[in-house]
Amino acid sequence: MNAAHPTPAKPLAGWRVLVPRGGPWGDGVAASLRRRGATPVIAPLINFAPTNDQATLEQSLADLQAGVFDWLTLTSATTVDVLYAYRATIPARTRIAAVGETTAAALNAVGYRVDLVPERDNSAAGLAEQLIALESEPRDFLTLRSEIAKPVLTRMLTEAGHRVRSVVAYRTVGVPVTERIAEDVRSGRINAILVTSGSVAEQVQSQFPDVPASTLIAAIGPRTAKDARRVGLSVDVIADRQSVDALIDAVEGFPLPHAADEFAT
Repeated sequence: MNAAHPTPAKPLAGWRVLVPRGGPWGDGVAASLRRRGATPVIAPLINFAPTNDQATLEQSLADLQAGVFDWLTLTSATTVDVLYAYRATIPARTRIAAVGETTAAALNAVGYRVDLVPERDNSAAGLAEQLIALESEPRDFLTLRSEIAKPVLTRMLTEAGHRVRSVVAYRTVGVPVTERIAEDVRSGRINAILVTSGSVAEQVQSQFPDVPASTLIAAIGPRTAKDARRVGLSVDVIADRQSVDALIDAVEGFPLPHAADEFAT
């Protein structure tokens, strides 16, 4: 080894981290973890299914293309996947609001622009507050959402006098993990579980009822942490920003569980 070029530090060396979603998102998170020395274990706990009302979604996307809406709001990266799958066209007059950095990055990745991301509160309520402050006159909004999403954004915008069409873009469904993954969690072989949404939290609680106390439960933001605690999870760390990098940074602040006694006799 050339001493002039030392190997970069791997702050998560030895960690095995459960990544709760697959696909391009999961692959990206796994790559970030590997760069920091961790071993990612991709175990999709949720997947996404088409809406049960595709006719309404397709009509709304046609109206979007026709310029009916002043604003399009998106509160998850999965909604961006739906837009892209339908090859939705968003006219220049329609502005696009994303709930946080992850959703904004997903929009940019597939060629859509982003006009507004909340400056502080990366939640539906935070997005609504900023839009209400920005728009003093009634506007037309299209909000695309998950079937299980709470109607916070729609309610706040409507109460402020705006016209809102709230449309289900997709359904969230649980995916059973393999027995091997379940045993790795039970035994403590998984050192950390990333909890990236309320839906993931529900599946962690349901599929891993006996998570060891030594396993770090890391939530991507305060809203997700609240949802996780509501279903009975004990959250150990909360990212200070709603992004994957911030979540992994938060995990880095902890020593590797079992490290001191890994080889004790």
